[in-house]
Amino acid sequence: MTVTLRIAVFGGTGFLGRAVVSRLTGSGIAVRIVARHADSAAGENPSGLVEYRAADIQDEAAVSAALRGADGAVNAVSLYVERPGGPSFEAIHVEGAGRIAALAEQAGVASLVHISGIGADEASASPYVRARARGERRVRSAFPGAVILRPSVLFGPGDAFLRSLEMITRRLPVVPLFGHGGTRLQPVYVEDVAAGIERALQSPEARGRTFELGGAGIHTYREIIAMVLDHLHRRRLLVPVPFAAWHLLVTLASILPGPPLTRDQVILMETDNIVGHGMSGFSDLGLTARAMEPLLGICFDART
Repeated sequence: MTVTLRIAVFGGTGFLGRAVVSRLTGSGIAVRIVARHADSAAGENPSGLVEYRAADIQDEAAVSAALRGADGAVNAVSLYVERPGGPSFEAIHVEGAGRIAALAEQAGVASLVHISGIGADEASASPYVRARARGERRVRSAFPGAVILRPSVLFGPGDAFLRSLEMITRRLPVVPLFGHGGTRLQPVYVEDVAAGIERALQSPEARGRTFELGGAGIHTYREIIAMVLDHLHRRRLLVPVPFAAWHLLVTLASILPGPPLTRDQVILMETDNIVGHGMSGFSDLGLTARAMEPLLGICFDART
């Protein structure tokens, strides 16, 4: 197998990052996994194409060293919940993203793929969503040729999305919905996003563009719950809960050391998370996304 490229994958030990590493090494591409705790993951991937580099994206010297000799880079680092004493959305999604982009440009890295999310908007009520949008702007300013990918809700073996739905439908006799459960989502298989990242890294036509990546099907939240219940052969009553009640709940839960739900997560569920009209997507990368329902067996089998 001939190694033709070396890609630095920041966040390579995360859910999406692991799929990206597997995809790239499967294509004979050497990968440098860059993560805060990369050392603890060393040895998980026996391929001779993988090296591990411990680095915090808030550390400029460490990021610069991780990019040295790389032909391309992927920023798959994400933070969904801010914890007391931990990093902030600003530190990860804005400052960290901008730092990777600027140092990649300085290092002469040929291609950069930055992972954001559908709905990134600087005017959002969600600090998380606003940070995602500011991060995109910072990346584009520092590395004009960067490819920005905005996936919808990710799913796959070991994901957080389906795992939470399985737990809720197992533990509760009724399933509370966000509002009436009418929020539309376009769940996208993690392996399809990994394929999109590989294609974006190698496609000159993708440089400087933004792509929104959604799966083959658009479903309401209620429909997804019903789909999961049917697959797991469970019967549960679906109960609408007004968003005002959810906001009150998260306000009360915010005093807990590890709240099960955050304000940002509720805000996200108030808006459809689907590919925008006229946006570039999988087809523009020469790829076809898969639907969620036929893949539920693969996803849930991995949990047993």
